[in-house]
Amino acid sequence: MSNYEEEIPLHVSGSSSPTLRYRRDRPSSPTLLSLPRRSDFTTRQLLRPRGILALIKVAVPVALFVIIVGLLYWEPHIEIAFYNRSWVKQEVLALAPLAGCFSPRAVSPSYNVTDALYGPKHTEVHAGTSLQFGMDCYDFAGTILPLDRPAPARTIPADQRVQYHTYWRTDLAAFGERQEWMLKSFFATQDTDRSRLVLWSNGDLSQNTILQKWLGRYPEAFVLKVVDYEELARGTELQGSELLRMTDAKAWIDGDLVRLLVIWAYGGVWIDMDSLLTRDLAPLLEHEFVTQWDCYDKKYVPMNGALMHFRKHSPYLCEAFHVMTHSPPPRKGTTDWGATLYLKLRRRLIAGGIPPFKVLPFCFSDARSCRLDNRLPDPFASDPFDGRWTMGYGRETGGGLDNALKKVFSIHLHNQWEKPFPKGGWVERLLLRRFEKQIGEEDS
Repeated sequence: MSNYEEEIPLHVSGSSSPTLRYRRDRPSSPTLLSLPRRSDFTTRQLLRPRGILALIKVAVPVALFVIIVGLLYWEPHIEIAFYNRSWVKQEVLALAPLAGCFSPRAVSPSYNVTDALYGPKHTEVHAGTSLQFGMDCYDFAGTILPLDRPAPARTIPADQRVQYHTYWRTDLAAFGERQEWMLKSFFATQDTDRSRLVLWSNGDLSQNTILQKWLGRYPEAFVLKVVDYEELARGTELQGSELLRMTDAKAWIDGDLVRLLVIWAYGGVWIDMDSLLTRDLAPLLEHEFVTQWDCYDKKYVPMNGALMHFRKHSPYLCEAFHVMTHSPPPRKGTTDWGATLYLKLRRRLIAGGIPPFKVLPFCFSDARSCRLDNRLPDPFASDPFDGRWTMGYGRETGGGLDNALKKVFSIHLHNQWEKPFPKGGWVERLLLRRFEKQIGEEDS
């Protein structure tokens, strides 16, 4: 390349015309400028729409081939969750001391510590493994045999029965036929001579025609009650606390609070309204327990309260109230008073030398929450018996799915109220029709 100088005259009014001199490069071979570099040419071609389309046509099949081949050799387990480290450190890992609810001077006279914590038990609900493979969890549930008890010689007074509790928020939705299925499942599977279902609500449900029917049919085994937080919290650390007024649009916070308060005050079993009971819970009730969230052993949310049992004035619940009053208020729409609370409490009990409450395996009440190969089919989809179901479940009564349902204790539907049960689907065939037959409602 050779250099040259070029002069350009500048014309300025009223002055002489100076000359601007500048320097520029002149190529020694003009033809070199007209030939683009190969890399520039390739990039421009690929960036054109036609080039992008050609690249996609090649890349997508290759990616699909790699994924398919990879799935033949590897089993992916993908779950992404983000937890604030400071929250984990403060709310989960920190181990504060117990409140002393298990000390002899603090335990209620109605609670027998020796029997509850150290007395002999006839059933085992801790398998010692995660029960994630095949039918392990269902088979373990089947080892818990039903109680063989004759009918009582006399009518057991309502307040002396095993109390079962559930809750419905009247301001969120009306109590209708879909909610009625939980009641039907209770009357069809539980011993109505020895138990009573208490339907709690935040408003008066006594004029509901569906509920009036069941009140008339089971006057000793069914009752409606309105939640009085102050009354239920009497004698606990929550008495008079502003925490009793906590609520959210999902009914998670107040629902978790009601669970603990009513079982503290009355003792018994809690069942979330979005559940269907499948067998008698009586064999489990020698234990105090919550349930496993799912089969994946989630690190910070391993437990669920959709099905739980504690005795009246249980020191476990006394300690739970202490944790609640000495922790930050629950965040809206969270399980801070549910899964997180149970984890914090259980860790404190173990650190304090107290035998912790039991945790039922996931399939006992949440068999929908596991891998595709061993979870129950979707209750709201048509029967998936097309080869994807690999456990050999049959479609009808007496088949594999039916046998599994007879081993587990409940099916938790996770608030999917807007989804109907498919006509002729497995829920209708193997559960709903059976409920109605058991309680004499076939023609209803």
